[in-house]
Amino acid sequence: MTPNRSTANRTRLRQATWLAIVIATTALVARPGIGNQEARNGERETGADQWPAYGGDSGGTRYSALAQVTPENVETLRVAWTYRTGELGQDAESGASLTFEATPIHFDGRLYLSTSYAKVIALDPATGAELWTFDAKVDRSADYSEVTSRGVSSWRDPRAQPGAACAARILLGTIDARLIALDARSGQPCAGFGTNGQVSLTQGVHAPSPGDYQVTSPPAILNDLVIVGSSIGDNWNVDTGSGVVRAYDARNGTLRWSWRPIARDTARDGKVGAANAWSIISVDPERDLVFVPTTSPSPDFYGGLRPGTNADASSVVALRGSSGKRVWSFQTVHHDLWDYDIAAQPALVAVTHDGRPVPAVAQATKMGAIFVLDRLTGRPLFPVEERTVPESDVEGETAARTQPFPVRPRLLMPIGPVTPETAWGPTEADRAECRALVSQYRSEGIYTPPGLRGTIMYPGNASGVNWGSVAFDPQRQLLVTNTSRLATLVQLLPREVFERERTQSRTKGEDYEYTLHRGSPFGMRRRTLSSSKHLPCTPPPWGTLAAVDLASGDVRWEVPFGQVPEGHPARALIGEQEIGVPSGGGPLVTAAGLIFIGASMDGAFRAFDIDTGKELWKTKLPRAGVATPMTYEASDGRQMIVIAAGGHGKFDLETGDFVVAFALPPRK
Repeated sequence: MTPNRSTANRTRLRQATWLAIVIATTALVARPGIGNQEARNGERETGADQWPAYGGDSGGTRYSALAQVTPENVETLRVAWTYRTGELGQDAESGASLTFEATPIHFDGRLYLSTSYAKVIALDPATGAELWTFDAKVDRSADYSEVTSRGVSSWRDPRAQPGAACAARILLGTIDARLIALDARSGQPCAGFGTNGQVSLTQGVHAPSPGDYQVTSPPAILNDLVIVGSSIGDNWNVDTGSGVVRAYDARNGTLRWSWRPIARDTARDGKVGAANAWSIISVDPERDLVFVPTTSPSPDFYGGLRPGTNADASSVVALRGSSGKRVWSFQTVHHDLWDYDIAAQPALVAVTHDGRPVPAVAQATKMGAIFVLDRLTGRPLFPVEERTVPESDVEGETAARTQPFPVRPRLLMPIGPVTPETAWGPTEADRAECRALVSQYRSEGIYTPPGLRGTIMYPGNASGVNWGSVAFDPQRQLLVTNTSRLATLVQLLPREVFERERTQSRTKGEDYEYTLHRGSPFGMRRRTLSSSKHLPCTPPPWGTLAAVDLASGDVRWEVPFGQVPEGHPARALIGEQEIGVPSGGGPLVTAAGLIFIGASMDGAFRAFDIDTGKELWKTKLPRAGVATPMTYEASDGRQMIVIAAGGHGKFDLETGDFVVAFALPPRK
């Protein structure tokens, strides 16, 4: 979910928050000649660079060939070390809640990670001892759309002498729109990169407000290029800012190329923004390709000023890495009116299709769809059908008449419609309340356009697969992902009644989020479709974990994922059953056949059997691990599994600053 600047979006929603909104979510170029994931056949050596990119490798497979921890011994995992960053989730003066969503990388024999306010930390992988820190000194009093940093990237200069200053580099994008290069050994800025080690990303872009042009995900690395997108507050202004993707020289920081997903003359009034890439970009060094996941154009819920399909928005786009030229694009949503950004990193996988190996892109979406595309052409490997969807009833809006649906794999979540007959509640009184609520809104299934009456979006804009992305086991051909299943109420409000409605709603204590689409005839309000007891009006599970066979397109298994958190008012009604709850963060898979995942709002860290979906191990983290884990082999020979456990201030989960490593007990 792309952030926006509305006050309600920056305010904790207390008891309802964990259900109200789900988290709104690089390369191996260190050594010349290393190819992408399928060329290595999933093998990762246990040397200096075992997890050198946010997604494990340049294609975001989140897979490790390590197999010391197995289904037979995983229950003996114990905490090996814990590190605290010192950033406890207190957010200075900005009014935005911190989110510790980072995944560390293992590069040059060390661990590297970033905090929400761009403090970079290097740790000893065996002990968790701090080696150095670098503070980017982000202005904490500024008003940011979202305060997070999901991680850093690594690059080794093949021209430099080993051990020379900045021969190995850590690259970071910041929420105040800077690109920073640090020496991996010392943590000092690389003087030859930009100005004193940093490049301003606000130069040459249109951004109405500095706090709304940010970088929240790690940059991608392709040969000697550092490639960055941006996070834009795209739900408050028609002309919200440029969605440009840019590549910079990894040595000196000079701009090498830029690509704009939407030309600024395509909207009816000559202005349009967003279609930006706030999530993680993937690269294929062997084929000189960059895979960009783009968002919806602005504003999210009204497209009358941006007619047409808005090509390259809500799409996975392949660019030529050396030039930035567009090679192909596959649009997952035409004329997006639902904030169905592509939030998940494009996963570069090798699949067996029709008896032959095919380099592919597996793109997961908020709708629960997984599109499996030929990496060279963008053509779907399984059939995709254009199906008729509901029309808009808003004057000036022309919704797309069809949308793409993959035939295989099947959608990983229900798509409605939500009706009074299907409304859910744990008691008859709860069901009656939800039936009355549902009956007030238009609900015709997925892609029902927002309107003046109000619309039930199912899937909601925070459903499906978000920035935690997917993991892929190349031996089993299994893609693993966690999904969230929530419906959203969204209503367009004419500008003349917007302020009155917002004031009245606040007086009543309602938990709607209000945003004025400046430059358009409307504002909007939205909230999760839930009862006064803060439970969804749609039936559980509200979160699942699934494994999909990409060779056949079959869903191998799917299980509810997560419990209602302790302290939530619904706990007394639901109890401790694994009912399935929304999650943020993603999975890690290993060659031993294990899935490791935190992500759930209940604060547990779990291991599952990838072949069956059976839970094999669970432990309680010091705070909820709303992040994606990683793994490596430490110098003492033990396989470490590491996750950031920071809770989530934006979702009213107790915040923290923990990095926790797990390993098997030392051998005697």
